[in-house]
Amino acid sequence: MLAEFLQYLFTGITIGATYALIALGFTLIYNASHVINFAQGEFLMIGGMATVSLTAMGVPMVLAIVLAIILAGILGIALQRFAIAPAKQADVVTLIIITIGASIFIRGIAQVVWGKEYHVMQNFSSDEPIRVFGAVLNSQSLWVLGVGAVVVVALVLFFTKTLTGKAILATSMNKEAARLVGVRTQMVLMLAFLVSALLGSVAGIVVAPITFTSYDIGIILGLKGFVAAAIGGLGSGVGAVVGGLALGIVEAMAAGYISSDYKDAVAFSMILLVLFFMPRGLFGPKVVERV
Repeated sequence: MLAEFLQYLFTGITIGATYALIALGFTLIYNASHVINFAQGEFLMIGGMATVSLTAMGVPMVLAIVLAIILAGILGIALQRFAIAPAKQADVVTLIIITIGASIFIRGIAQVVWGKEYHVMQNFSSDEPIRVFGAVLNSQSLWVLGVGAVVVVALVLFFTKTLTGKAILATSMNKEAARLVGVRTQMVLMLAFLVSALLGSVAGIVVAPITFTSYDIGIILGLKGFVAAAIGGLGSGVGAVVGGLALGIVEAMAAGYISSDYKDAVAFSMILLVLFFMPRGLFGPKVVERV
């Protein structure tokens, strides 16, 4: 019984860490522009697929990973420069629709380049599973958790210790005031898309050996990342991490103890339940209205 519980828990934490990385990408762009970037899942797909392709061509894995992350970063900048920036005067709903269109376009290109097949990527280290109290832990899960923790710490340091990070925070709090004190808000938005793309690609790379990867993997993982961000509270970095881990664990427990057929239904039921009682999520900002 304990072994079974731990098995589901390890699975939930692993996939939850992936959701958290994706949710952080949503949060970053939302803070900078109040836009929900539904192309976030495609950055994840690009990271995994590009790494698989490059390693198949004989490129060493470390170099392949670096190149895949750079490719995703270029894609993030291109999305902001050629799709979002020209429509900067448009309302938020229009910008969200643009990101949905960009997602479909990127997915179409990926299908042409890589086909519809699932692609397998080898573990970063040993293929030998780790046994803990009877439960089996994939060694790649440790990479997912380790990389996730490093990324979260790096983001905290970036936003608290660097001028660029503080400029993004200032823009998220008050764009007009930030512009008045000399912050180049369009440049900040481009940086937000860049960092968001890097986060997505890292998530896609570390999870690819566990889930495999394909041209359309970004759809469901991107949606789950959005659900995690909404549960935690859009705009909250802590909320993104907590929401991602909570979603992953609940999803794994439901799949294990009930049925894997209800795995996705549980995820979207969670967002309805949380937002019904806490419309701004678990860690969303409290808004006081004057009457």
